[in-house]
Amino acid sequence: MEVRGSVPHDQAPAPVPYEGVWRFTAPAVDASVPLVRHGVRTLVADLAVPVDDDILYGLLVIVSELVTNAVKHAAVLSPELGVEVAVGPDWIRVAVEDQHPYRPKALEADHGRTGGRGLLLVKTITTEAGGSCDIAQTATGGKVIWAALPLQPPAR
Repeated sequence: MEVRGSVPHDQAPAPVPYEGVWRFTAPAVDASVPLVRHGVRTLVADLAVPVDDDILYGLLVIVSELVTNAVKHAAVLSPELGVEVAVGPDWIRVAVEDQHPYRPKALEADHGRTGGRGLLLVKTITTEAGGSCDIAQTATGGKVIWAALPLQPPAR
């Protein structure tokens, strides 16, 4: 848990019960997409994370897109994917790591194509929810793509 400022340790707020970081791996195969999505949904439910239903739905779409991209584009160099779910007091973050060095970019909508818009969808869902997303290189030369969303939608 991150404690900001100069709050004495014995006066720091206690972490909420659902705060933490969970990591697991999955093979880079098509069958992993629904399994990882189900695993994230189950983790959120088991922890009783107070996430808005629409935010959770968006998060699960993001998980599906990130795992699908890793399976389709990185499996040759990364037969196993790393998945991380981190939950803070008012946010949730999901990250998918692979060992492929290529850093993809969100493509603009091309209505003539049936695919290739996964990262654009991730970026759109994240922005509309008031969150953030990015791609970072790993120390091993691969990449991690992550998205962080607030547990509740922004006030309108």
